[in-house]
Amino acid sequence: MKIAQRTGATWPSPDQALDLRAIAPQLAFVFGDVASLSAPRCLPALQQALPGVTLMGCSTAGEISTGCVGSGGVVITALHFDEPAFQQVTTDLIDMADSAAAGERLARALTRPGLHSVLVLGQGVAINGSALIEGMRRVLPPSVALSGGLAGDGGAFKQTWTVSSQAVSPRQLVALGFSGPRIQLRHGSFHGWQPFGVARRVTRCEGNVLYELDGEPALDIYKRYLGHYAKDLPGSGLLFPFEMLGADHNELGLIRTILGIDEAQGSLILAGDIAPDGYLRLMHATTHSLIDGAQVAAERVRESGLPAGASLALLVSCVGRKLVMGAHVDEEIEAVAEVFGKDAVVAGFYSYGEISPMVHGLDCKLHNQTMTITYISEIS
Repeated sequence: MKIAQRTGATWPSPDQALDLRAIAPQLAFVFGDVASLSAPRCLPALQQALPGVTLMGCSTAGEISTGCVGSGGVVITALHFDEPAFQQVTTDLIDMADSAAAGERLARALTRPGLHSVLVLGQGVAINGSALIEGMRRVLPPSVALSGGLAGDGGAFKQTWTVSSQAVSPRQLVALGFSGPRIQLRHGSFHGWQPFGVARRVTRCEGNVLYELDGEPALDIYKRYLGHYAKDLPGSGLLFPFEMLGADHNELGLIRTILGIDEAQGSLILAGDIAPDGYLRLMHATTHSLIDGAQVAAERVRESGLPAGASLALLVSCVGRKLVMGAHVDEEIEAVAEVFGKDAVVAGFYSYGEISPMVHGLDCKLHNQTMTITYISEIS
């Protein structure tokens, strides 16, 4: 396996992409800001720079490359496999209610025998990420690992874009299925947030919309907790997500971010589905706790055993983490890179939702405020 990476403020010309083409790549991950991806020349420029290469990527709330986090640029990471065995499929999302059905369509289109891992990228707004995962899991064999994330748009939460070999679109979902026995994907995730306050019972919710906690409008309770931060909702909600607890107050290992509010309904719109018989508890974090959480995510990958040679650590981290860490955000990327060592290239993006298996087993969930890692390597 060979990897080449290029960062820049504009799309590369064919001459500028010589370093990428030198490894004869079959696959390239593309992460960039909305202005770059929504430009009409985006796809033609990529196809000219990387002819015949499978393209996969999305717009971001921050682009991750080896050693740093950018904003307002483009990161292209090209991969060459000795034995490439992957398949790209796409589908358009009609609306949020179509999320589960769209997931089923993607999964059914992945037809290569020996499928063992799937990467999926979706838009970050007007989508139910939990339903997307549920739809894919209904069709995929239980042995297939699923990971990926939801695109960003710099924190605006207005319109996001995904990239495939066929299109750059605000409606497109993109999945990449790996089936070769030599290509291996390992996963790790952790958050670093700390709970505070009492756990409140979910008394009314529908999908990812939270109407009531303890019989009271959820928005009213949330505003009381936030105090002066409430005036900046929904943006300030990224700093104070919910921890999901089960009916017996057991920790589920899932966090939910507030994406929007409805003043008339007194409700909160969360980034994923809510357990209707569970509890929610507010969380907060410090820069150090989030950096430590990123390191834990990387160590969980390393515990599974890392092969020798070049590998790609594909990071999907939450925009809320970036907001908390501010100027120190590079440090969580550095913490991950230090765990994996010099043979690992780092790429990825800050997202509106992270898709990763849970710590134990292949059960996949939509995460928020979490550092998730998909570690791609090719064994000899």
